Amino acid sequence: MAEARIHPSAVIEPGAQIGAGVEIGPFCVVGPKVRLHDGVVLKSHVVVSGDTEVGEGTAIFPFASIGEVPQDLKFQGEDVQLRIGARNRIREYVTMNPGTAGGGSLTSVGDDGLFMASSHVGHDCRIGDRVILANSVAIAGHCVLEDDVIVGGLSGVHQWVRIGRGAMIGAVTMVTADVIPYGLVQGPRGHLDGLNVVGLKRRGASRADIAALRELLGALGQGSFRDTARARAEGGATGMERDVLDFILGPSDRSFLAPHPAPQK
Repeated sequence: MAEARIHPSAVIEPGAQIGAGVEIGPFCVVGPKVRLHDGVVLKSHVVVSGDTEVGEGTAIFPFASIGEVPQDLKFQGEDVQLRIGARNRIREYVTMNPGTAGGGSLTSVGDDGLFMASSHVGHDCRIGDRVILANSVAIAGHCVLEDDVIVGGLSGVHQWVRIGRGAMIGAVTMVTADVIPYGLVQGPRGHLDGLNVVGLKRRGASRADIAALRELLGALGQGSFRDTARARAEGGATGMERDVLDFILGPSDRSFLAPHPAPQK
């Protein structure tokens, strides 16, 4: 606490752990089970509550509510947690809720994310590294967003949905089924609209990688996602193609967004 800069109007409840170089601005409230690692910045009017850990160098902007009880009518005050990684930017009015007993009791957020104004991360979500949620994005409970996912503004993600690494969701899109890695989804009721080619190029994907993914996407559109993925996985696929196949064959019974409006099994 001695090495932190804390505005006199801030309320730091006994038991809170405050790292070196932390800055806590005017009218912030930090609960008794909160841990703020070194270099965390709370701009002003930020509430961090519950059993919440905020990683090194993360900045939280005014009027964000982090770690308040989950929005689940089944929640009865169980011991639940929210873990946020390092160097995230959590903008104005963002809400992040901890887990629930029925979902593993943990919500986790990785490193280097950008959570724009009024976005929401629901209970029991698992958010990877370098994820971007644009303004007013709502991620429902139990969702998984893998590394490097981008979700456009005013979009919603249905509970239990998984979004694979490197996928991009266009603005004003409702995502109701799983999205394969590197996929591009858009439309009011989201459908798979090809690959996130811009994102792939930014990740250093070669022309051969992109061509292989396009060919795989065409094959998936011809039949059952899982049957096609199982057959191709047995053929020894590698690299980014293997990322997609492993995702499809992963532990989920939800359908997948396909290259047309109807979801595929």
